[in-house]
Amino acid sequence: MGKQTEIGIGKKALQLVLASSDELSELKPQMEKTSYTYCLGKTGSMDLQKVVSAIETAAKRNGIIKENLYREMHALYHAILEAVQGVTRGQVQLGDVMRTVGLRFAVVRGQPYEDREEGEWIAVALYGTIGAPIRGLEHETAGLGINHI
Repeated sequence: MGKQTEIGIGKKALQLVLASSDELSELKPQMEKTSYTYCLGKTGSMDLQKVVSAIETAAKRNGIIKENLYREMHALYHAILEAVQGVTRGQVQLGDVMRTVGLRFAVVRGQPYEDREEGEWIAVALYGTIGAPIRGLEHETAGLGINHI
């Protein structure tokens, strides 16, 4: 692979999802100076399908991916699943094992490599809480998924 031209796409996704609202107001102008596009959102559920759907819907509505292009949907789906594996410690299940999540997410798309033939990549970062469906018994969790488009 070629040399990276910008800060890694995964690092940018993590910075966005971990930022406080004050930090986010500083990050947004920095993001506008890059070639990356991105969206942010929140999701929470005991149902993994709802988590995946919320991220996919946000990416479509914000023009990060085109839903009529299979390769874009496919790349996003795999980046989401990889990030969820980090959140769930490799066991991609929630409600079945009495776990619930409350997550913030960032989806970042762009060409992080100097050689444009390396193409576009997509990163999904998740940060929030996971635990038993009882308020106060959750703990922090995070995940990152990156895939080529």
